[in-house]
Amino acid sequence: MIGRIVLSKAGRDKGRYFLVTGIFDDRTVYIADGDVRKIENSKKKKLIHLSVYGQPDEALIREAAEASLTNKRIRALLASHVKLQ
Repeated sequence: MIGRIVLSKAGRDKGRYFLVTGIFDDRTVYIADGDVRKIENSKKKKLIHLSVYGQPDEALIREAAEASLTNKRIRALLASHVKLQ
């Protein structure tokens, strides 16, 4: 699940794209967009409130696991994803 791009379906952030940066438990993940919600202050969100898009990138999973993922990189990934839609 880490490294996947998701769309928020509920809450104040409804309609915004995020990147899954961590897993809290089997029903909850941490998400960040690198702009309003930085990786240092990831939001905890339930999976039922998210729509998942595409397959995760292995390099991205490795970056998230090693904590080398940056806000700039997240913003770039989300911007390129939105352009493809």
